Amino acid sequence: NGLEEDLSEVLGCEVEEIQASDYNAIIEALRTDKADMAYMGPLALALGVDRAGIEPIVMKAEDGDPEKAIYHSVLITSAANEDINSIEDIKGKTMAFVDPDSTSGNLVPTAEIMKAFPDEELNSERLHTNGDFFEAVSFSGSHQAGLQAVIKGDIDIAPISDQILASEIANGNANEEDVKIIHESGAIPAEAMVVAESVVDETRQILKDFLTSYDNEEYFTQVIKNEGARFVECDMTDYEPIIELNNIINGEE
Repeated sequence: NGLEEDLSEVLGCEVEEIQASDYNAIIEALRTDKADMAYMGPLALALGVDRAGIEPIVMKAEDGDPEKAIYHSVLITSAANEDINSIEDIKGKTMAFVDPDSTSGNLVPTAEIMKAFPDEELNSERLHTNGDFFEAVSFSGSHQAGLQAVIKGDIDIAPISDQILASEIANGNANEEDVKIIHESGAIPAEAMVVAESVVDETRQILKDFLTSYDNEEYFTQVIKNEGARFVECDMTDYEPIIELNNIINGEE
């Protein structure tokens, strides 16, 4: 994808790009200086700020427009499922969240469901316990897996990033007419490139300048998986709502 080579040239040292198994591994690598920079979603970023003192420097934006540096979490069901037409219809059904550390696949939908059912006195634990609010509840492991499980009828409902849903439909991995969106969340700040606490200010500035001017379409299409996207500058204030939401959901406030 060229980022390694391009960044190596700018920094004057070798850059190695690695794929991590999960966000916890990425945060731990940043905390222990095994990694200097990483790309992650808002919830992982909130956890990384807390555990490792990381800082976001740029965020993904559709068309490189800062106004479009957002996405949404949508709740989907099979178009064939006539019983579920809104978030009010999901109680007692089967649900597959994405991953505990996923913003649009766990944190935001958890908050949206709690908000939609004020009389249920819900918390995160109840929403993730079989036979409580949902008949059965699980983690699919990825947005794509949740989408396929819904289409096949293996589960009733799954949350998914609206951008990933659009991408899966555009790439022919799902048909638009097979899926029904029953709820859409408010705006979520986009994924960010973050740096470890140990990265000095001068290097942070070089990275920020490099990334905000990075114009390699192949990288954004193949790796970031968002055609036409670019990086725009950001800071901690962009992610405060998610940090706060995480604290509320996990009972820390």
